Amino acid sequence: MAAHAGVSPSTASLAFSGSSRVTPDTRARVLTAAEELGYAGPDPLAASLRRGRSGIVGTFVGERLLYAFRDPVAVQLLDGISEVLGPHGVGLLLLAGDTSRPGLDKLARIPLDAAIFATCGLEDDPALELLSRRGVPLVGVEGPVADGVVLVDIDDRGGTAELARHLHDLGHRRVATIAMPLRLDGSRGPVDEARRALVHYRDVRHRMEGVFDVFGHVPVVETASNAVDEGEWAGRVLLDVPESERPTAVIAQSDVLASGVLRAAAQLGLRVPEDVSVAGFDGADLPWLHSTVLSTVVQPTDEKGRTAARAVVELLEGRRPADVSLPVTVRLGTTTGPPPVTVRS
Repeated sequence: MAAHAGVSPSTASLAFSGSSRVTPDTRARVLTAAEELGYAGPDPLAASLRRGRSGIVGTFVGERLLYAFRDPVAVQLLDGISEVLGPHGVGLLLLAGDTSRPGLDKLARIPLDAAIFATCGLEDDPALELLSRRGVPLVGVEGPVADGVVLVDIDDRGGTAELARHLHDLGHRRVATIAMPLRLDGSRGPVDEARRALVHYRDVRHRMEGVFDVFGHVPVVETASNAVDEGEWAGRVLLDVPESERPTAVIAQSDVLASGVLRAAAQLGLRVPEDVSVAGFDGADLPWLHSTVLSTVVQPTDEKGRTAARAVVELLEGRRPADVSLPVTVRLGTTTGPPPVTVRS
């Protein structure tokens, strides 16, 4: 292409890069020659290797990529990450946590400056070992916990326990919890001890433990994904039973799942909170709830994303930032109250 334009290869490269060292006429001649030959420009991967940087941060999300755009917490987290990395000229490459993720052989060839495990907290992710061997700087949001990984955490267990104590103080004793996927294998249904031992995700385990800290081992129903429909399904499993067997309070591991429980309760003719109290986790903006204010644990999702991104910037500058644990707070809304009178009596 350079010969076709009548310039040296180095001049052609400078023309593509927009360098001021190339006159407008020469740049126009190079671009015209490239168009005539169907040449799209220098290989950005080769250029990145010469610079030692790709300008790409891999961002692992916990479920299918579609989840990252539907879940309000995932969207808020990614927005916080991009808010910090964008001005640094860094692009995000989203990588799913399910079977749509590239295989390890392909992942080994993707040029990454750093990687953020953004919404998964997976403790035995094979990608972690691979990227560690490659020397890729790593940041984990609520996990994984491993040597060399900068951890940006929240108090999942403590926040859930505080919410559970609120329900206990109201008089609830028959409580159940709805869990996000314990592992991404499509399973859903009641969780027994054997299944609980297989949990892959720190946040899922810690939010279960927060309930257990207050009420002991209560019934747990696992969902196949963190979605409203899954929360509705799990809500019906718990609530569509005789009153004597029905929990007086349901603690969901996310606000999205809790909103599904609210839908199930309405379909069954149950009043919230008079017949059943419902609580969640996240403090997400769920406009479809209208005037209903969900009792929940509020986490600083956008700040969690910004903190993870700032850690990436520090790692790329050769510094090792300290691990961070961000505070959570309990927000009481209109969905929790005392248990039904018939239960209290």
